[in-house]
Amino acid sequence: MQYSAKVMDHFTNPRNVGEIENASGVGTVGNAKCGDIMRVYLDIDEGGFIKDVKFKTFGCGAAVATSSMATELIKGKHINEALKLTNRSVMDALDGLPSIKVHCSVLAEEAVRAALWDYADKNGIKIDGLEKPADDIHDSHHEDLHEED
Repeated sequence: MQYSAKVMDHFTNPRNVGEIENASGVGTVGNAKCGDIMRVYLDIDEGGFIKDVKFKTFGCGAAVATSSMATELIKGKHINEALKLTNRSVMDALDGLPSIKVHCSVLAEEAVRAALWDYADKNGIKIDGLEKPADDIHDSHHEDLHEED
């Protein structure tokens, strides 16, 4: 399995690792069966900008790298821009992932969306285009990914 230099860099030097106390939004996704679990913490200001973002990931190197890159891509952005984050944009920013690890990029995208959902729920607001996260992200998206292969 070949990883890009960027994947290896984010795996060995992950950015934004940790927790945010009293976070504006927290999202956890994953599947204990495959071992990848991601939690994203957001600190969002009154204007809707992500002042800080942290993550904790239990999983493989690709899961750590995609979590790290996803946080880098949304930090400082408005929630509407963060909502545009896709697994494809995470993979592109990492110069790709082996096909067997694409699900890690889906988990990163969905962890961000779950944190945004939590933020919206806590504040009683609706974010256009944001849907409630699925209970089992990995299984529901894994079939979709295989169909794209």
